[in-house]
Amino acid sequence: MSRFRKKVGVLFVLAVFFLSLSVAMNAAAAEGKININTASAVEFQTLKGIGETIAQRIIDYRETNGLFKATDEIKNTKGVGNKIFENIKDQITVGSTVN
Repeated sequence: MSRFRKKVGVLFVLAVFFLSLSVAMNAAAAEGKININTASAVEFQTLKGIGETIAQRIIDYRETNGLFKATDEIKNTKGVGNKIFENIKDQITVGSTVN
């Protein structure tokens, strides 16, 4: 019975984790914004001026340098200049704790 309880406990913790993640993602989606700290390459490619190559560069930059603290830091990514940033700035966020 102890093994069963451990499995149920683990499943419960995982369920809570994924529910929390879902709520956070839905909050950003409700705003109609893409969180640049969690977005996939596919999500980035929905933004004007962001193709496959730049999407991967953003992800690589994020993985190398850590999370973005402000949306304009995305311009530190090669290929994302002022023009692209101006096109996407109203569609992106860094999450609910920092904007």
